[in-house]
Amino acid sequence: MNRETKSVWQCRSLRFDLSRPRVMGIVNVTPDSFSDGGPWFDAARAVEHGLRLVADGADIVDIGGVSTRPGAVDVDEAEELRRVLPVVEGLARQTETPLSIDTFRAGVARQAIAAGACIVNDVATFDGDEQMAAVVRETGAGIVLTHSVAGEVKAGLEAALAYARGQGIAQAACVIDPGLGFAKTTEQNVAALRRLGEWAAMAPVLIGASRKRFIGELCREADPGARLGGSVGAAVWSALHGAAIVRVHDVKATAEALRVVRAMEA
Repeated sequence: MNRETKSVWQCRSLRFDLSRPRVMGIVNVTPDSFSDGGPWFDAARAVEHGLRLVADGADIVDIGGVSTRPGAVDVDEAEELRRVLPVVEGLARQTETPLSIDTFRAGVARQAIAAGACIVNDVATFDGDEQMAAVVRETGAGIVLTHSVAGEVKAGLEAALAYARGQGIAQAACVIDPGLGFAKTTEQNVAALRRLGEWAAMAPVLIGASRKRFIGELCREADPGARLGGSVGAAVWSALHGAAIVRVHDVKATAEALRVVRAMEA
C-alpha cells in the first residue's frame, strides 16, 4: 500500500497527504439513504456520529443531505442546506479532520465550504449545477469527480478531468471515483475494480464500495447493514491495488484492517 512517490491532494489551504490509503467516513444526514438513512437525521446526532468516526480512524468525514439511492425523494436546496450546514459547522468547531460536502448543488457547496468543509464530493461531476466548477475554482476546494452515468468509465473520467482543467481547476485538486453502484451491474462494478491501477495512473482514486448492492450480491446478503465483511474486503483490496481513499460506513473495522495490512508490509 505504500506509494513510492508522495501524492498530495490540494484542498483549499490543506495539502492532504495521500502517500498511504485514507479512510473517508460517511455521515448521511438523510431519512432515506440506502444503508443508514434516519439514525443521523438529527443534526446533533450527526455531529456526534461524525466525531465518533474520527475517533474510530476516519481521515476525512463526508457529509451528505440528499440520498442518491434509486427512487429516493429529491429535496430542494433550502432543505439540503438545513440538513447539512449545522453538521458541517458543528464538526468544524470540534475537529481538525478535513470535511467533505457530498452535494451536486453549487450553492450548497459554497455555503458548506464557508462553514468549514474543504472538499466537494460531487456525484454529478459538474452536470448537476453549471456553477459547481466556479465554486471549486474560486474556493480552491478539493473535488471528487465521479463516473455516475452509463458509458465507458475511462472515457468519462478523462472527460471529467479535462473539463476541470478547462475550468481552471488544478490537477492537484482532483480525485476521481469510478462510481461503483452508479448505472453499473455487479459484473461492471467488479470489472471497474479490476482496472483500479488504470484509474490510479490518471489521478488519485476514491473507491466507494461500502455496503452497496453489488457487495450484497457477491456476499448473498440482502441487508446492507450486514455487509461488513464484504465491504471491508473491497476496501482492503482497493487499497492494495492503488486506491488513495476508501469511502466507508464502517470506519473502525476498515481502519483496523488497513493498519494490520500496513504492519505486514513494513
